[in-house]
Amino acid sequence: MNVLLDLLPVLLFFAVFKMHADPLEGVLMATGAAVAAALIQVGYAWFRHRRVTRMQLVTLAMIVFLGGATLLFRDPVFIKWKPTAIYWLFALALFGSRYIGPMPLLQRMMGHAMTLPAAVWQRANLAWAGFFVLMGGANLYIAFHYSLDTWVNFKTYGALGATFAFIFASAAYLGRHAQEPTGPGA
Repeated sequence: MNVLLDLLPVLLFFAVFKMHADPLEGVLMATGAAVAAALIQVGYAWFRHRRVTRMQLVTLAMIVFLGGATLLFRDPVFIKWKPTAIYWLFALALFGSRYIGPMPLLQRMMGHAMTLPAAVWQRANLAWAGFFVLMGGANLYIAFHYSLDTWVNFKTYGALGATFAFIFASAAYLGRHAQEPTGPGA
């Protein structure tokens, strides 16, 4: 259920865009719908759990800022930058976590669920950072070398498909290196 809720702004953006024959009108309407969906998504998380994750806040800030600029200036260039901005912020956080604190960000996020050697956490963290850098670059390339329709299709199918494929590949890699828990209660 949470995955569907997290994907709501993207799916709504795609659906609203596809309902319009004029690409500019479609992207403007879709951007407005995605901004509204992101606000509802974060509001629901706050109402339901009395907390909002940093990722939700960063995504909300980006979509409100860049989506708002798209609507204000009636120019899709701003919303085209949103996925890249988010991907590159995630990459920066993952790269930076290697130098801040005792463990990489991926281990901080998933360490409670599995025990892995430190070198495996470092490689997985670096792989995710690299993946986000590549996805940000791919988004920009497609956004500025192809039509709005192609970019929306890439954003919806290509980027999501690549992300799910990378999740499965990461899970297989991490699973191969998982260790049995040790210590009390193991």
